[in-house]
Amino acid sequence: MTRPRDLSVCWKGGGWPAGLAALMLLLAPALVQAHPHGWIDIRMRLILDDQGHLEGLHQAWRMDPFYSLVLIEELTQAAGEEGLEAGLDQLGGEIRANLAPHDYFTELRLGDEKLAVGEVTEYTVMARGGRVEFIFLLPLASPRALNEKTLNYKVFDPTYYLEVVHEADGNTPLDDALVVNGELSCTTRILPADPDPERVMEAAMLDITDEAEPGLGRHFAETGEVTCE
Repeated sequence: MTRPRDLSVCWKGGGWPAGLAALMLLLAPALVQAHPHGWIDIRMRLILDDQGHLEGLHQAWRMDPFYSLVLIEELTQAAGEEGLEAGLDQLGGEIRANLAPHDYFTELRLGDEKLAVGEVTEYTVMARGGRVEFIFLLPLASPRALNEKTLNYKVFDPTYYLEVVHEADGNTPLDDALVVNGELSCTTRILPADPDPERVMEAAMLDITDEAEPGLGRHFAETGEVTCE
Protein backbone atom coordinates (compact mmCIF):
# COMPACT_ATOMS: atom_id res chain seq x y z
CA MET A 1 0.00 0.00 0.00
CA THR A 2 1.06 3.57 -0.58
CA ARG A 3 -0.01 6.83 0.94
CA PRO A 4 -2.96 8.64 -0.67
CA ARG A 5 -1.86 11.42 -2.98
CA ASP A 6 -3.24 14.18 -5.16
CA LEU A 7 -4.29 12.38 -8.35
CA SER A 8 -3.76 15.21 -10.86
CA VAL A 9 -0.57 14.43 -12.76
CA CYS A 10 1.89 15.91 -15.21
CA TRP A 11 5.61 15.29 -15.74
CA LYS A 12 7.20 18.68 -16.27
CA GLY A 13 10.65 17.56 -17.33
CA GLY A 14 9.71 17.32 -21.01
CA GLY A 15 10.56 13.65 -21.32
CA TRP A 16 7.09 12.24 -21.92
CA PRO A 17 5.35 12.01 -25.32
CA ALA A 18 3.89 15.29 -26.45
CA GLY A 19 0.42 13.80 -26.83
CA LEU A 20 0.41 12.65 -23.23
CA ALA A 21 1.63 16.00 -21.95
CA ALA A 22 -1.19 17.76 -23.79
CA LEU A 23 -3.73 15.28 -22.45
CA MET A 24 -2.58 15.81 -18.87
CA LEU A 25 -2.80 19.59 -19.23
CA LEU A 26 -6.45 19.12 -20.19
CA LEU A 27 -7.19 16.72 -17.34
CA ALA A 28 -5.37 18.40 -14.48
CA PRO A 29 -7.44 21.63 -14.22
CA ALA A 30 -10.50 19.51 -13.47
CA LEU A 31 -8.70 18.12 -10.45
CA VAL A 32 -6.37 20.04 -8.12
CA GLN A 33 -4.68 23.33 -8.97
CA ALA A 34 -1.70 23.23 -6.59
CA HIS A 35 1.70 21.55 -6.54
CA PRO A 36 2.56 18.75 -6.57
CA HIS A 37 0.60 17.30 -9.50
CA GLY A 38 1.69 13.70 -9.08
CA TRP A 39 3.98 11.48 -7.11
CA ILE A 40 6.67 8.84 -7.37
CA ASP A 41 7.23 6.05 -4.84
CA ILE A 42 10.90 5.08 -4.60
CA ARG A 43 12.94 2.20 -3.24
CA MET A 44 16.66 2.70 -2.64
CA ARG A 45 19.39 0.07 -2.39
CA LEU A 46 22.98 1.10 -1.69
CA ILE A 47 25.56 -1.01 -3.56
CA LEU A 48 28.83 -1.59 -1.66
CA ASP A 49 31.97 -3.34 -2.90
CA ASP A 50 33.98 -5.94 -0.93
CA GLN A 51 35.90 -3.18 0.88
CA GLY A 52 32.73 -1.47 2.09
CA HIS A 53 32.95 1.39 -0.40
CA LEU A 54 29.74 2.79 -1.82
CA GLU A 55 29.71 2.27 -5.59
CA GLY A 56 26.23 3.38 -6.49
CA LEU A 57 22.54 3.66 -5.69
CA HIS A 58 20.08 1.25 -7.24
CA GLN A 59 16.79 3.14 -7.47
CA ALA A 60 13.28 2.02 -8.42
CA TRP A 61 10.73 4.75 -9.12
CA ARG A 62 7.03 3.85 -9.39
CA MET A 63 4.74 6.41 -11.01
CA ASP A 64 1.38 6.96 -9.35
CA PRO A 65 -1.52 4.74 -10.54
CA PHE A 66 -3.51 7.39 -12.39
CA TYR A 67 -0.56 8.69 -14.35
CA SER A 68 0.65 5.14 -15.05
CA LEU A 69 -2.73 4.19 -16.50
CA VAL A 70 -2.80 7.14 -18.89
CA LEU A 71 0.86 6.63 -19.81
CA ILE A 72 0.40 2.93 -20.62
CA GLU A 73 -2.61 3.67 -22.80
CA GLU A 74 -0.74 6.45 -24.63
CA LEU A 75 2.34 4.32 -25.22
CA THR A 76 0.27 1.37 -26.41
CA GLN A 77 -1.47 3.51 -29.00
CA ALA A 78 1.75 5.19 -30.14
CA ALA A 79 3.76 1.95 -30.36
CA GLY A 80 1.42 0.27 -32.86
CA GLU A 81 2.79 -3.04 -34.11
CA GLU A 82 5.98 -2.70 -32.06
CA GLY A 83 3.99 -3.06 -28.84
CA LEU A 84 4.10 -1.56 -25.40
CA GLU A 85 7.54 -2.94 -24.58
CA ALA A 86 9.17 -0.96 -27.37
CA GLY A 87 7.41 2.18 -26.20
CA LEU A 88 8.64 1.64 -22.64
CA ASP A 89 12.20 1.12 -23.89
CA GLN A 90 12.11 4.43 -25.74
CA LEU A 91 10.58 6.13 -22.73
CA GLY A 92 13.42 4.88 -20.53
CA GLY A 93 15.99 6.57 -22.75
CA GLU A 94 14.04 9.83 -22.70
CA ILE A 95 13.71 9.80 -18.91
CA ARG A 96 17.43 9.10 -18.46
CA ALA A 97 18.39 11.90 -20.85
CA ASN A 98 16.14 14.42 -19.12
CA LEU A 99 17.31 13.51 -15.62
CA ALA A 100 21.02 13.55 -16.45
CA PRO A 101 21.49 17.36 -16.32
CA HIS A 102 19.87 17.35 -12.85
CA ASP A 103 22.02 14.59 -11.31
CA TYR A 104 19.02 12.26 -11.68
CA PHE A 105 17.11 14.24 -9.02
CA THR A 106 19.51 12.79 -6.42
CA GLU A 107 21.53 14.80 -3.89
CA LEU A 108 24.15 12.91 -1.84
CA ARG A 109 26.24 14.02 1.13
CA LEU A 110 28.85 12.14 3.13
CA GLY A 111 29.21 14.15 6.30
CA ASP A 112 29.39 17.75 5.07
CA GLU A 113 30.76 16.80 1.62
CA LYS A 114 28.50 16.72 -1.41
CA LEU A 115 29.24 13.65 -3.52
CA ALA A 116 29.43 13.70 -7.30
CA VAL A 117 27.52 11.12 -9.29
CA GLY A 118 28.40 9.46 -12.57
CA GLU A 119 26.41 8.71 -15.72
CA VAL A 120 23.54 6.24 -15.70
CA THR A 121 24.07 3.48 -18.27
CA GLU A 122 22.01 0.70 -16.68
CA TYR A 123 18.28 1.34 -16.65
CA THR A 124 14.94 -0.11 -17.67
CA VAL A 125 11.26 0.80 -17.68
CA MET A 126 8.50 -1.74 -17.08
CA ALA A 127 4.78 -1.88 -16.43
CA ARG A 128 4.06 -3.90 -13.30
CA GLY A 129 0.93 -4.12 -11.21
CA GLY A 130 -0.71 -1.41 -13.29
CA ARG A 131 2.10 1.07 -12.60
CA VAL A 132 5.05 2.26 -14.68
CA GLU A 133 8.40 1.73 -12.98
CA PHE A 134 11.75 3.29 -13.90
CA ILE A 135 14.68 1.31 -12.48
CA PHE A 136 18.28 2.45 -12.75
CA LEU A 137 21.73 2.26 -11.20
CA LEU A 138 23.21 5.65 -10.31
CA PRO A 139 27.00 5.25 -9.89
CA LEU A 140 29.16 7.51 -7.80
CA ALA A 141 31.86 9.41 -9.66
CA SER A 142 34.29 7.49 -7.42
CA PRO A 143 33.61 4.87 -4.70
CA ARG A 144 33.62 6.17 -1.13
CA ALA A 145 34.11 4.44 2.23
CA LEU A 146 30.97 4.41 4.36
CA ASN A 147 32.50 3.49 7.73
CA GLU A 148 33.70 7.00 8.50
CA LYS A 149 30.75 9.37 8.25
CA THR A 150 26.97 9.31 7.89
CA LEU A 151 25.59 9.29 4.36
CA ASN A 152 22.51 11.39 3.65
CA TYR A 153 20.56 11.59 0.41
CA LYS A 154 17.49 13.33 -0.96
CA VAL A 155 15.63 12.49 -4.17
CA PHE A 156 13.41 15.32 -5.41
CA ASP A 157 12.05 17.17 -8.40
CA PRO A 158 13.66 20.63 -8.06
CA THR A 159 10.43 22.37 -9.12
CA TYR A 160 8.27 20.19 -6.85
CA TYR A 161 5.94 19.42 -9.75
CA LEU A 162 6.23 15.80 -8.66
CA GLU A 163 6.40 14.63 -5.06
CA VAL A 164 9.03 11.92 -4.47
CA VAL A 165 8.56 9.71 -1.41
CA HIS A 166 9.81 6.34 -0.21
CA GLU A 167 7.47 3.36 -0.53
CA ALA A 168 5.34 3.26 2.60
CA ASP A 169 2.36 1.73 4.32
CA GLY A 170 0.49 4.80 5.49
CA ASN A 171 3.18 7.03 6.96
CA THR A 172 5.56 4.17 7.76
CA PRO A 173 8.30 3.45 5.16
CA LEU A 174 8.46 -0.17 4.04
CA ASP A 175 11.38 -2.32 5.17
CA ASP A 176 12.77 -2.45 1.63
CA ALA A 177 12.36 1.27 0.96
CA LEU A 178 16.00 1.75 2.01
CA VAL A 179 18.47 -1.14 2.24
CA VAL A 180 22.24 -1.60 2.07
CA ASN A 181 23.79 -4.38 -0.02
CA GLY A 182 27.15 -5.40 1.47
CA GLU A 183 29.03 -6.84 4.43
CA LEU A 184 29.07 -3.73 6.63
CA SER A 185 26.80 -3.41 9.65
CA CYS A 186 24.61 -0.42 8.83
CA THR A 187 21.66 1.37 10.36
CA THR A 188 19.19 3.19 8.16
CA ARG A 189 16.34 5.58 8.66
CA ILE A 190 14.10 7.77 6.54
CA LEU A 191 13.39 11.22 7.91
CA PRO A 192 10.18 13.00 6.85
CA ALA A 193 10.31 16.45 5.33
CA ASP A 194 9.67 19.39 7.63
CA PRO A 195 9.20 22.37 5.32
CA ASP A 196 8.93 25.93 6.54
CA PRO A 197 5.30 27.16 6.46
CA GLU A 198 6.31 29.85 3.96
CA ARG A 199 7.52 27.14 1.58
CA VAL A 200 4.25 25.28 2.00
CA MET A 201 2.35 28.44 1.12
CA GLU A 202 4.60 29.04 -1.88
CA ALA A 203 3.87 25.56 -3.22
CA ALA A 204 0.14 25.85 -2.56
CA MET A 205 -0.09 29.04 -4.62
CA LEU A 206 1.35 27.42 -7.75
CA ASP A 207 -1.16 26.18 -10.29
CA ILE A 208 -0.85 23.90 -13.33
CA THR A 209 0.71 26.61 -15.52
CA ASP A 210 3.22 27.95 -12.98
CA GLU A 211 6.86 26.98 -12.73
CA ALA A 212 8.39 26.97 -9.26
CA GLU A 213 11.81 28.38 -8.61
CA PRO A 214 14.43 25.61 -8.93
CA GLY A 215 15.17 24.16 -5.53
CA LEU A 216 11.67 24.32 -4.08
CA GLY A 217 11.38 20.53 -4.12
CA ARG A 218 14.37 20.15 -1.77
CA HIS A 219 12.32 21.58 1.10
CA PHE A 220 9.69 18.84 0.70
CA ALA A 221 12.10 15.92 0.26
CA GLU A 222 12.49 13.04 2.65
CA THR A 223 16.04 12.31 3.80
CA GLY A 224 17.56 8.85 3.70
CA GLU A 225 20.26 8.36 6.32
CA VAL A 226 22.80 5.53 6.45
CA THR A 227 25.48 4.96 9.11
CA CYS A 228 27.83 1.98 8.78
CA GLU A 229 30.48 0.46 11.05
